[in-house]
Amino acid sequence: MAKQLSKYVCQSCGYVSPRWTGKCTNCNEWNTFVEEAPSPAKVSHSHSSAPGKIKPTPLREISATNDVRFRTGIEEFDRVLGGGIVSGSVILLGGDPGIGKSTLMLQVALHLRDKVVLYVTGEESPRQVKLRAERLGPSSDSVQLLAETNLGVIADVIEQAKPDLVIVDSIQTLYNPNLESAPGSVGQVRECSALLTRLAKTIHVPIILIGHVTKEGVIAGPRVIEHMVDTVLQFEGERHYAYRILRGIKNRFGSTNEIGIFEMHDTGLQEVKNPSEVFLSERSIGTSGSSIVATMEGSRPLLIEVQALVTTTSYGMPQRSATGFDYRRLSMLLAVLDKRVGVNIGTFDVFVNIAGGIKIDDPGADLGIAMSIVSSLRDTSIDSHSVAIGEIGLGGEIRTIAHCDRRIQEAVKLGFTKIVVPKNNVKKFQGTNGNRVVGVDTIAQAISELLP
Repeated sequence: MAKQLSKYVCQSCGYVSPRWTGKCTNCNEWNTFVEEAPSPAKVSHSHSSAPGKIKPTPLREISATNDVRFRTGIEEFDRVLGGGIVSGSVILLGGDPGIGKSTLMLQVALHLRDKVVLYVTGEESPRQVKLRAERLGPSSDSVQLLAETNLGVIADVIEQAKPDLVIVDSIQTLYNPNLESAPGSVGQVRECSALLTRLAKTIHVPIILIGHVTKEGVIAGPRVIEHMVDTVLQFEGERHYAYRILRGIKNRFGSTNEIGIFEMHDTGLQEVKNPSEVFLSERSIGTSGSSIVATMEGSRPLLIEVQALVTTTSYGMPQRSATGFDYRRLSMLLAVLDKRVGVNIGTFDVFVNIAGGIKIDDPGADLGIAMSIVSSLRDTSIDSHSVAIGEIGLGGEIRTIAHCDRRIQEAVKLGFTKIVVPKNNVKKFQGTNGNRVVGVDTIAQAISELLP
């Protein structure tokens, strides 16, 4: 019998090498190869065990009934999922360590008092989970704990108990006894995810998988996991800020642009019902370099404060810093201000900060950021009741943006009386309540409106 040689598998991308190497030639990561024993080859003499008995189904004969959903009672979580958890779906939740993934899932389990929830913990003991549950709120008899990492045992318990929801914390701690690789390896994570996905589709039980992330911020394990599951959620936030954002990256049963906003407290995560009001609660009135912008996160408009500081440089090379905003887009806005408006910032340090620890990539925030920079340079404050909305082109023009109506309505609701928008968007908006909606074509016109 020939000796079976071991193989080396990259834990970042799943690339297989016959020998260990320091750098993966596929993903260029260092020190990611782990030795694994090859699985015995299975010889198949036929394409199917029952040829001729499996036939395709005509499309017109397939029932088109709506997916069965149930709400968790946490509105921000249900919003991101598209209205609730779909029966038989598999949800993958990723996020940085300590961001609150386990806390959020335990709160979901405690809210479902009329559902049987099986909470599989592979990282903590049942006592630890119990202590956290007592801190989050009143306990529920419908939540069942299972401290197990053997996938075979977990699958048997799920098939016998048939709960209404299964939460696995985390997928990297599970192992399939049929594989010789260690838990958390690419092969183990892939096979465990595939088996749980098949189980969810077979007995129509929704399963939520909590996943670790790498230092690059992506979910650890092979990318095929994200293709297997129905929904991929990313839990984001800075550890030094209280706010957390639940973002949908993939969703087969809803929109991928929705976000849910939470605030971390001693008693767990609390929903932020009106995030715009919360983000603007600490803004400084009458300070130069501060402006209000209206951005869109999915179907939800958000009003946030943009702060800019322009000061004479003390070094040979001026500094450019952006927190919560794309640095390359900031460089583009500075170049447009210099070329099209004549605002010379070449000898100044420029710092831009999105207050509240929020990260935005909406081009509709360009005008507000540019106004903050000009305001700080001139040391002149922008009217505190004004909002700037618009995308800036390389020619200095203010371009049309999407969902302008929702942005304006959010600003009206919070009491802003002057809203500067692209001129082409004014035609599509029917302003009411006496609010002044001003349309501008260029940055120069916007500066004259907001910084007279």
